[in-house]
Amino acid sequence: MKSYRRFSLVSFLALGSVAWCALATFAQQPPIATLDPEMAVNRVAKDGLIWHDVTAWGVEGRILPDQERKVWFDRFPAAAEGSVTPSVWSLSRDSAGMMVRFKTDATAIHVDYKLRKANLAMPHMPATGVSGVDLYARDEAGRWRWVQVTRPTTQEVKAEIISGLAPGWREYAAYLPLYNGVESMSIGVKPDSKFEGLAPREKPIVFYGTSITHGACASRPGMVHTAILGRRLDMPVVNLGFSGNGRMDQAVGDFLVQVDAAAYVIDCLPNMGPADVSQKCVPLVKQIRAAKPDTPIVLVEDRRFTNEWITPAKKKFHDENHAALKQAYQTLVQDGVTGLSYVPGDVLYGDDSEGATDASHANDLGFMRQADVFEPFIRKAISVEAE
Repeated sequence: MKSYRRFSLVSFLALGSVAWCALATFAQQPPIATLDPEMAVNRVAKDGLIWHDVTAWGVEGRILPDQERKVWFDRFPAAAEGSVTPSVWSLSRDSAGMMVRFKTDATAIHVDYKLRKANLAMPHMPATGVSGVDLYARDEAGRWRWVQVTRPTTQEVKAEIISGLAPGWREYAAYLPLYNGVESMSIGVKPDSKFEGLAPREKPIVFYGTSITHGACASRPGMVHTAILGRRLDMPVVNLGFSGNGRMDQAVGDFLVQVDAAAYVIDCLPNMGPADVSQKCVPLVKQIRAAKPDTPIVLVEDRRFTNEWITPAKKKFHDENHAALKQAYQTLVQDGVTGLSYVPGDVLYGDDSEGATDASHANDLGFMRQADVFEPFIRKAISVEAE
């Protein structure tokens, strides 16, 4: 017994010594930002800048801009409160999909914005996606290319997005936060820089959907498939994704039909079951078609969970959901509804199980793959409508 106790005491002291050494070594490590400057928080905005309030010229993705709002950056006008469900109304106050365009020759670009919510991130989605402002620019060939994203650590962000830009007069696009709301936002440049705000473009593609459309779980706002498609097609988009609440509601349809849209993309199945799809799809499409006889309508099947291959119940659920949407689509065609497109959902995230963060919500790879699947259907739909 004594030898056992001696062994235990020795072992305990040895383990304690190892733990202390590890802790001491960890304490000696330099801050991560020293090791990798790109991991640092935002640089504070410089003094002496000229600040341009984006509300002076407008943002894309904000429907019915002439209607009164609780906060200027809400996606829905104030009239929606009490009309749509409380959850949809609350979620509509996130700035998902909003994008502001401007031109400048500045070699450094700053942003000053205030967020509505103090929660800047989620367990499975970083602050850059939830609360960041994501900057793109057109290159010399006219293509949209990524520039930089803010890294929010506080509810009020007044920061330099990027400096050291190549000289030149060019167009920029800044995507607003996906899962946070914005109370105010201005773009800052030096006084000797030229600056021009660009008004929102007309006839957007309107996406109505779920948390995936809303943007979960993109690493930054420009990586949602709706934003990717907007850049590829060089068209404005409206993101009416409502996390957990994209359910083909007539009350949402009442606002959809008020938008002069280039196309409507209905992607609500992840929040619906087969019975709901059978009950609500046909009425929503007919509601839109009655108000917009010629505007293309794109129906999208439910994406499949990326671990469906090993979870049979999920596979069965998606099989039944897809069947319900196919039946609704066939009913609409038989009823003489024209201008419909149908997007299969089997490979929206790809077929290798790598396209999601948590099996359900897309990661950046999954969003890129969704854009690849959506693009030919939307291109064809809007080209037919233009003829």
